[in-house]
Formats: sequence, C-alpha cells, structure tokens
Amino acid sequence: MNGDVSRLIGLISDTHGLVRPDVHNALAGVELILHAGDVGGDDILDELQLIAPVHAVYGNTDPPGQPRLTDSIEMTVGGVRVHVSHGHEVGSPTPVKLLARYSADVIVYGHTHKQLLTNADGRWVVNPGAAGPRRFDLMPSVARMTIRGRDVEIEIVSLAS
Repeated sequence: MNGDVSRLIGLISDTHGLVRPDVHNALAGVELILHAGDVGGDDILDELQLIAPVHAVYGNTDPPGQPRLTDSIEMTVGGVRVHVSHGHEVGSPTPVKLLARYSADVIVYGHTHKQLLTNADGRWVVNPGAAGPRRFDLMPSVARMTIRGRDVEIEIVSLAS
C-alpha cells in the first residue's frame, strides 16, 4: 500500500453494553473500529458494525466463549504495527507495563476508563477512555487514529455525557 494513503481507525473501549448516539458521529468515516474490551454483548458489536467493520478483544467483564471476541489483536496498518488488548492482563495497566510487554508501534487498551495518550520513543500507548455508562466522574470518549505510512496521529473525542 502506498505510504501516502491515510488510514482512519476508530478506537473504542469499555462500552459495557451501551453505544451512545454520539459514537456514530465521533467515528464517522473510519474504515475500521478496534474495540479494547468490556464490550457488553453482540448487540454492541452489531451497532458499531453499522459504522465500520469491528475487531474486538475480551475485557475482564466479557463472558468467555464469545466467538466475536479474541484475547488480543495484532495487525499492521500501513507501516504501523498495532496491538489491542484490554490491559487487565498486566494487572493495573500503565504505559510502562504495556510498552515492556508489547513491541507494537501503537498499543491500544482500556480497563481503567481513563483517557490516555502517551508517546514514548516514537511508540504510542492509547486508552480511548470508556465509551459506555459513565463511571468514576470521567467523561465518556473514543479516539480516532490516522495512519499515513509510518506516521501516527491520535485524537481523543469526548462524547456527550
């Protein structure tokens, strides 16, 4: 694929059975959605699928045996290696722990419900925040990731509360 082609990926996590109406606008135009777990059922994946194809991982609250969920996602988009997991597999996830465990250029996780965007030596760690029911006085959010060749831009998008 030509390095000049922009790829727009939606990042979402911790929907816990709720897709807010704002998600459709926030992720409009993405070609793929990566869900970092705590999905809350197939209905959520079906609704997100109306926006773009969805790849999703298990979160600590997702019951085992869900055929549409996997433990982790490893993929290359353009020239960028992306890893998606819920984050609970490292205990209390932090950028340091995730960067030590995974070698990808972009590591996407959820679990903490806290938006986070960190660049360490050219590698990204991103938590798009929780898109589902509001908890812990945190503003619901998702993220949009643009990849052009090996360049990555990530924007956190707040959702109406």
